[in-house]
Amino acid sequence: MDNVYRRRGQGGLFEGLYRVIMRRNSVYVTFVIAGAFLGERAVDYGVHRLWEYNNAGKRYEDIPVLGQRQSEE
Repeated sequence: MDNVYRRRGQGGLFEGLYRVIMRRNSVYVTFVIAGAFLGERAVDYGVHRLWEYNNAGKRYEDIPVLGQRQSEE
């Protein structure tokens, strides 16, 4: 069974990820922090767009006469 992996030479996908990202702790921690930051930005953008789509016409910015009183004449 070991001969199958040795013949490939490169290893599999997980072997490559281990060599590039997880071998050194500093690189792994940087990868996790950057991934968390970028993931948070992507989720925030998606939720914001979904909120605007679902509430179009109901938001404060969409009401043209909000806060203006009718004249009593």
